[in-house]
Amino acid sequence: MTRHPRRSVWRLVALGLALVLVAAACGSDDKGNTATGTGSTASGGDLTKVRLQLQWFPQSQFAGFFSALDEGYYKDEGLDVEILAGGVDIVPQQVLGSGQAEFAIAWVPKALASREEGIDITEVAQILQRSGTLQVSWKDDNLTTPASLKGKKVGNWGFGNEFELLAGLRKDGLDPEKDVELVQQNFDMQALLNHEIAAAQAMSYNEYGILLETDDPKSGKLYQPDQFNVINWNDVGTAMLQDAVWAQTGWLADHQDVAEKFLRASAKGWAFCRDEVNACVDHVVAAGSALDKVHMTYMLHEINALVWPSPNGFGVVDQADWDRTVKVALEGKLIKKDPGTDAFTNDIIKKATAGLDVDMKGADYTKPTYDLAKAKGK
Repeated sequence: MTRHPRRSVWRLVALGLALVLVAAACGSDDKGNTATGTGSTASGGDLTKVRLQLQWFPQSQFAGFFSALDEGYYKDEGLDVEILAGGVDIVPQQVLGSGQAEFAIAWVPKALASREEGIDITEVAQILQRSGTLQVSWKDDNLTTPASLKGKKVGNWGFGNEFELLAGLRKDGLDPEKDVELVQQNFDMQALLNHEIAAAQAMSYNEYGILLETDDPKSGKLYQPDQFNVINWNDVGTAMLQDAVWAQTGWLADHQDVAEKFLRASAKGWAFCRDEVNACVDHVVAAGSALDKVHMTYMLHEINALVWPSPNGFGVVDQADWDRTVKVALEGKLIKKDPGTDAFTNDIIKKATAGLDVDMKGADYTKPTYDLAKAKGK
């Protein structure tokens, strides 16, 4: 298999970030320097310190938070926010449960599984209103539905990322354990490019973009969307809620004012990224993204399309989407019982965004065309 250079970069970054985070955890002070403590600014004002744990490395997936930090929205709310990078061995909800962060970004089904394991956390904002998970295959193979995957070698990442796929297979009458060959794949898409698997898992904002930024050896030009088939779980009806903001339930009871301030500033950051794409990408790059500006711009357009429009308002959990996520998680035995009505709250995000002189629904948002070939100088 050809070694993908981006994969090598991620491995180096993963190692570096893991060491940094371990050092930070071991070197934490005993002064209560968290959301219950304060730190002095250069001008003498006090800011409340909070930490946000990401679920992956710095990239446009989290652009709104980086922009809220760099544009001063958190500071305007009296917050000193530290954004903690994620990595391959970091489980955000566990970091949250251990008290090493006040907020964390995690996919809803994974967080619900952690709640059943005893981590008492509550969702306070649903960032992505739609799922970004795709199953991608070559156009000539005509794999356009879950049913068409019967008898095929189907790639996925595992670790809870595969449940939309499994639910889609079951919905089309297939037994995932008997009717397809499920194999674990890497993130670099080489297994699909080398025809080692028939269909690969990809996020619309990341791995699918990696495909479209790869040279087709036959033409010498970049691969085009019309060379692939895409199964979108939003269309199939088995999509699950993904990136959401979580907080410890007990902590939240005593710090709703902090949560409100954090969410208000974050909402403004995400609106900024919708309306000021280039400046937002600059914030992501400055945050230390290991991927180039072209890919970060592609990613931001795709992420924006998952955030906007937000029909009920930015960050608000849609009950129907929540119910479907729970149903798929139960059927896939990711969780054992319905988490109940206290697993999320819309009260804080609604209060945080009420009265903002910023469009919090983005009803008119349409994803702009982004010419990858032109951006890459091809």
